Amino acid sequence: MIRFWSKSIFAALTSSVAVAIAGCSAGGSVPSVTGVPTSDVVLSRLHGPRFTVVKQQPPTPMQIAYLMTDGSILAQSYNSWNEWFDYVPDAKGDYSDGTWTQVGSLQAGYAPDANASALMADGRLVIIGGEYNQGGPYDLQLVNLGAVYDPKTAAWTPLGHPNHPKHWRWIGDSPSSVLPDGRYLLGDKLHTWDAYLDPKSLRWHEVGDAGKADWNAEEGWTLLPDGQILTADVLDAPNSERYNPSTGTWTSAGSTVVDLRSPSPFHYCLTYGPKPKDCYLPPGEIGPAMLRPDGTVFATGSGTGPSGTGDGHTAIYKISGSSGTWTAGPDFPNDDNAGDSWAMLAPSGDVLVIGLTGALYDFNGSTFTQVGYAGGVPILLPTGQILMLGSTTTLYTPTGKPKASWAPHIKTFPSSLTPGSTYKISGTQFNGLSQAMAYGDEFQNATNYPLVRITNTKTGDVFYARTHDHSSMGVATGSLIVSTHFDVPAKIDSGASRLQVVANGIASPAVSVTVK
Repeated sequence: MIRFWSKSIFAALTSSVAVAIAGCSAGGSVPSVTGVPTSDVVLSRLHGPRFTVVKQQPPTPMQIAYLMTDGSILAQSYNSWNEWFDYVPDAKGDYSDGTWTQVGSLQAGYAPDANASALMADGRLVIIGGEYNQGGPYDLQLVNLGAVYDPKTAAWTPLGHPNHPKHWRWIGDSPSSVLPDGRYLLGDKLHTWDAYLDPKSLRWHEVGDAGKADWNAEEGWTLLPDGQILTADVLDAPNSERYNPSTGTWTSAGSTVVDLRSPSPFHYCLTYGPKPKDCYLPPGEIGPAMLRPDGTVFATGSGTGPSGTGDGHTAIYKISGSSGTWTAGPDFPNDDNAGDSWAMLAPSGDVLVIGLTGALYDFNGSTFTQVGYAGGVPILLPTGQILMLGSTTTLYTPTGKPKASWAPHIKTFPSSLTPGSTYKISGTQFNGLSQAMAYGDEFQNATNYPLVRITNTKTGDVFYARTHDHSSMGVATGSLIVSTHFDVPAKIDSGASRLQVVANGIASPAVSVTVK
């Protein structure tokens, strides 16, 4: 991503919202972050009838959000990149009426934008790199700093970068993904190099990258059910590739049939360091790719016109064992595209994509239609709704329902729970069928991990028990028995309750438990 080119989607989203709102009139206005008066009536016209205005608006615009394993949302400020805020739903688990709290800031000197990131199996969040560092001296910074957030202490700990005498001097906006075994894999933006972070020691280890056709710049990674990673090349478009972590090798996954990459508008290098060689010529942009429950990956493109404008293409990858085939998908309507934008997997299996105009599109496997305007950066919630953090933060409720076979199923669980205690729970499909959140390249905020939700039968109050140490971080694990640990909140209603495991916004059938 290039901030002053396509990462300005946030500005485009908020400005399109503001312009549309300014052109409407309605009573009962509520304040927005941008100062433009809004109302539920106006927003329903602008966004669509399935949007609800969040009652407690965030204290600042946010540029990315993460679903934590206790059901809270951790979000980074768009205005001050070292500031972070926590959002929790109300007592009934309603995310339209929650509470914002500022939490720990990053270490001095590290205020990144467009970095790599992931929630690890132990429940901590890792961020590394950044295309920009607030206040940096160059066109780009390609930061090689990092940090780990511990939700138990609400504090950040500095994290080093992969250490090699000649490699990994820069990280920037690199692709990354947590592998099924819990290792966090990172690609070097400027090269083909790969390295993984050991989540226990927090040490980096370089791994093989043989066969990579081009550098990792501007590419997104999609975790597949067999543990391999699929990417659509940007520099080497329309080629695609699969990475096998067990062998450390890349192989071609064939042509995407249509070109998903936008042409680069740059004909000169962007500086990111003090030496003349420290310059970067962007190869273009691409849209997000999403694994669907039917075993296909829906990949979206950036604009094919000058500077990434115009209708973007899409392509569909049908997985067949360790290989697959590509076919062309429907083009974006309305002269729109998704270069450096977000996609989400709705519980129904539809893929929701935000276009650069702010329009929200729904792909149901055959048709691709606009369903509203997003107006902000998204995160998939355990309720199956999507929080859209923008000039006016809203909650989107997708249409449709998941198939029963897609839900997690609990096999073993404790029937009696003591507040403040930790328990183990096991079952199938605790990690969902997909990573469920995707961006064009960086800004990874996948949700393929289990949450435990406890609802008191008498009061109806909802409590999320923080989960950690998941046995797998894979996707679509099928009949494999997987497990996680959960911490019962110290303050929780006692008595008969219903417990569910939630993954990708899809809840398991409830089991009965008693809270002492």
